[in-house]
Amino acid sequence: MPLPPSDSPACPGRSDSPGSSDLARPLLRVDGLRIGFADGEAVRGVSFELWAGEVLALVGESGAGKSLTARALLGMLPRGADVHGRVLLRGRAVTSADLGRSLAWIPQDAMSALSPVHRVEDQLAFAVRAVARVRRTEALAVARRALAGVGLTADAAAAFPHALSGGMRQRAVIAMALVNGPELVVADEPTTALDPERQEQVLALLRERCAAAGAALLLVSHDLEAVRRHADRVAVTYAGRIVEAGSAELVLGRPVAPYTRGLLASLPTAGLPHRSRLPVLAGGPPAPGAAAAGCAFAPRCPHAGDLCRGTEPTARPVDGRTVACHHPFGEAA
Repeated sequence: MPLPPSDSPACPGRSDSPGSSDLARPLLRVDGLRIGFADGEAVRGVSFELWAGEVLALVGESGAGKSLTARALLGMLPRGADVHGRVLLRGRAVTSADLGRSLAWIPQDAMSALSPVHRVEDQLAFAVRAVARVRRTEALAVARRALAGVGLTADAAAAFPHALSGGMRQRAVIAMALVNGPELVVADEPTTALDPERQEQVLALLRERCAAAGAALLLVSHDLEAVRRHADRVAVTYAGRIVEAGSAELVLGRPVAPYTRGLLASLPTAGLPHRSRLPVLAGGPPAPGAAAAGCAFAPRCPHAGDLCRGTEPTARPVDGRTVACHHPFGEAA
């Protein structure tokens, strides 16, 4: 059963449907985002756009700044964060009032988003009533339709979170994220705690439900194969910067940044001989604030030269995507 649209009577008070002028500009625009802490900058000038209805994936190794970037969009950064740059939703600054309305969050661990002492359907009804002035019975009806829309039975909807499997809890969190008709859903490694089969089911469901609701999806992930199947565009992050961004087909099919190629080459492949050594990307990313002058990937890059070690590359268009690299593959010297 489909979820109610944002202008449904089940969600009164939401009269912010996009006009024709809104369709000509990105839903979300991030300009020069920098996030620093006492030990240095963890996100260093990240910029990207996200259009209504599309799926954009942020990928990269742990510590690349993916989750911090996602949390910055929602005002959920840890204490002590020093933030600069702009985050605009349909051309206006994002505020805390947008969370739960225009913006929704799906964390890695579903239990961190669910109360252990309330039934699942009641928690969704609370979320509905936090946005819309409706009776409890009406909010419960909306909650139950939303839960049915992600494949949860009436018994599961009436259960406490601890009684559900990990996959069922993640489905409940997806329903909660979408119940108020957000324009943007931010999902931070939403399938980390699930087995591979359920990971694929949940990601497919998440994309399907976002598409049905007309919501854009920002997906933070380290799973490049899942991203290849479910994302429209990909932004590859390294040491707090985006090093390659473009369509998933281009970036993951014909990468030109050495770091992107290294990530893809490190994936295990079918037919790998028994007991053979798994491929790895040698070395590790620098700690926040520890990146040397020049390209942060230069110490690990087999193609780095003096220019790479002395001058930080700026993002520029190369072969249909944007790349921050002095010597991308396929470009004439």
